Amino acid sequence: MQIYEELQARGLLAQLTDPAEIRDLINNGKATFYIGFDPTADSLHVGHFMALCLMKRLQMAGNKPIALIGGGTAMIGDPSGRTDMRQMMTEEMIDHNCECFKKQMSRFIDFSDGKALMVNNADWLRDLNYIEVLREVGAHFSVNRMLTAECYKQRMEKGLSFLEFNYMIMQSYDFYSLYRKYGCNMQFGGDDQWSNMLGGTELIRRKLGKDAYAMTITLLLNSEGKKMGKTQKGAVWLDPNKTSPFEFYQYWRNVGDADVLKCLRMLTFLPLEQIDEMDTWEGSKLNEAKEILAFELTELVHGKEEAEKAQQAAKALFGGGAMGGSVPTTEISKDEYGDGMQIIELLDKCGLIPSRGEGRRLVQQGGVKVAGEKVGAIDFVVAPSLFENDEIMIQKGKKVHHRVKLV
Repeated sequence: MQIYEELQARGLLAQLTDPAEIRDLINNGKATFYIGFDPTADSLHVGHFMALCLMKRLQMAGNKPIALIGGGTAMIGDPSGRTDMRQMMTEEMIDHNCECFKKQMSRFIDFSDGKALMVNNADWLRDLNYIEVLREVGAHFSVNRMLTAECYKQRMEKGLSFLEFNYMIMQSYDFYSLYRKYGCNMQFGGDDQWSNMLGGTELIRRKLGKDAYAMTITLLLNSEGKKMGKTQKGAVWLDPNKTSPFEFYQYWRNVGDADVLKCLRMLTFLPLEQIDEMDTWEGSKLNEAKEILAFELTELVHGKEEAEKAQQAAKALFGGGAMGGSVPTTEISKDEYGDGMQIIELLDKCGLIPSRGEGRRLVQQGGVKVAGEKVGAIDFVVAPSLFENDEIMIQKGKKVHHRVKLV
């Protein structure tokens, strides 16, 4: 099975402008393609991770990826899928986030010997002359047509700033610049980016003639990833200091039954034949599939050693064995702990609740366990005598486990 057919079989392709030409390019390793990443935080998250997996697959098939860091577009903010305007960031914040992205991307993409490129659109966007943009780029865009784009329609009721209205033009100019500078002939993005991506393809063809070879593909993948990468606590980050390898492993171990095979196909590099065999798995076998998913993705992001630690910690934790070292841990000095802490104070100390009021509500609803026993009162004191070898486990809800260690 060639790469184009594999992407289809894994459920990754949604819309394409030129299917036959795209199939020929990527199957023969002739695509130079880009995916954009706006540095709105200092770490990539699960939504980005899905795009990185796609880049890795295409590179393994001989195609050349360009990871475009949006140091310029981040100064405007993408209105897609949002009901409000993004917080404005300084150039210093954006540049710092760009550096963080570069380090994380290198775990997925081989940038050696020109096999892939990493570029920042700040290099051409920040120094653009406004009159030049209006004349050279703006003249090729119809305002009437732009207003029909889904990314703008969602914002029209609550108000769309002129700043954000320019995002499509800036993203289109990215593709035009990458085409001219690096011969980039293809762009990928989530289905919420379709209008912006079409703008880039059309800009290239209008300015450089109909023979200009530029194509777009949107993925079912990215928009689902944005939903999938969120929890009640916030985003699932690739930075181990923001989401530990154990938490990352547990996130994937706890995906819904209906999503596990889809995630295995889209995100892992396991053979499709092996995944197809899991179609009939139910009950405990389906849990085994979730463990395979969690291990494969944790290994991909954090390495084999961390994946093994997370897996061992999870099995020890849920199998009643000794607690593994990868479980999120809060260390408290014995002097500070004294004769004990009330459960609300301890939850707050461990960063498990956003407020003490939320902690009280959680306890009253039976959502907290200490050493496997449900806490029934908000004034419950977790005494040192409850610790085993100076350690105790707190459980919040069904999925969040946290170790407290006295030192």
